[in-house]
Amino acid sequence: MKGIFQHLLVLGRPACGKSEFIDFLKHSPDDMRRQRLHVGRFEEVDDFPWLWEKFQDDEIWEKTGYGRLYTEEYMPGNPGMAPKGAKLFDWCMYKFNDVIARQYLGREEFYRDSTLLIEFSRGGHDGFGRALRVLDRAILERAAIFHIHVSREESWRRNVARYQEKLKHSILAHMVPKQTYDCFYDTSDWAELTRGEPAGRLDVNGLQVPFVTMNNEPESTDAAVLEERYSAALGQLWQLRSSAR
Repeated sequence: MKGIFQHLLVLGRPACGKSEFIDFLKHSPDDMRRQRLHVGRFEEVDDFPWLWEKFQDDEIWEKTGYGRLYTEEYMPGNPGMAPKGAKLFDWCMYKFNDVIARQYLGREEFYRDSTLLIEFSRGGHDGFGRALRVLDRAILERAAIFHIHVSREESWRRNVARYQEKLKHSILAHMVPKQTYDCFYDTSDWAELTRGEPAGRLDVNGLQVPFVTMNNEPESTDAAVLEERYSAALGQLWQLRSSAR
């Protein structure tokens, strides 16, 4: 199917609105999603479930008496990545390479009418830059980057607010603890990578990968407002992606 992204990298700070964007896609009519957002039928690959499984394994290691490998329980029942766990971010990128190669690359029938969403957050002076450089060229060749921007302050506010809201409905609510946030997400290299430009192309492993940054403030739950935000950003990104071919 023409007119849709093959690989859409959905990036941003924690709680910037990545999950809300994907939820919006799930509830959008097929025709609107394809025509205005350039997303076909879609599947998701997100590194949070992989990290959460490691966090749970860490609790088991602690129970055996060997100590945690990656996390600290900064909040009761809510572990967060500790500085010693930074290596997991690289591990996740190599896992992206492995999973996407095994489950998607080579399946041209998938790409005829479908989009693969690749979702992750990073922070620090080389967070996104390092992550993108690890991705295989075969993934990047099909990729466009949708970066959802919120300020550090807004990211932290939403992180706390969503945790408190989830606690009303489930004891399984999770948030990024303050210690983890300050260590890994206090700063972001995205503006440096893009030279402050709202859209363009990033040189990643010798490839010119199109990107667009969408401002997601103020927060809105109005579907009409979100559709305009998403369609404006992804329409521009599609033009960049199309002209690169």
